[in-house]
Amino acid sequence: MKQEFEVIKKPRLMLLSIIEPLTIQQLNHIPTGFNNNPIWNLAHLISGQQGICYTRAGVPVVVDDKYYTPYRPDTKPQGFVNADDIARVRELFISTIDKLEEDYHAGIFSNYQPMTTRYGVTLSNIEEAIRFLAFHEGLHFGYIMALKRVVLEETK
Repeated sequence: MKQEFEVIKKPRLMLLSIIEPLTIQQLNHIPTGFNNNPIWNLAHLISGQQGICYTRAGVPVVVDDKYYTPYRPDTKPQGFVNADDIARVRELFISTIDKLEEDYHAGIFSNYQPMTTRYGVTLSNIEEAIRFLAFHEGLHFGYIMALKRVVLEETK
């Protein structure tokens, strides 16, 4: 599973560098034609990883609820994300993957409850869930790249 964690963590590190030049206002900006913004997508990846891995295994999430529930699937930005919360999202963006890897090796996901994703993929165990995360992360990597391009254009 070392490769699977690397496939998630390295693009996350790259995403952090990609969004680094964006201002707080740009991270919060919802461009025309979109229903979310760059910071929502980063927090959504944290929330998604918590739900797909921890919740499905009956294990409590490892983030404060303010970084989980408001960013679950089918949610939209609820308001302006301030500098402190943006800094916390950036930190959680990496630390939650490190914690997932630690918890995986500790064997805490043994009670994983199978689920079928909205994409029709059945996840029967934690290994399948972690592999699915790479797909989900890739989708949002693309969204963030598109958002950044439009945000920069609209906020000139």
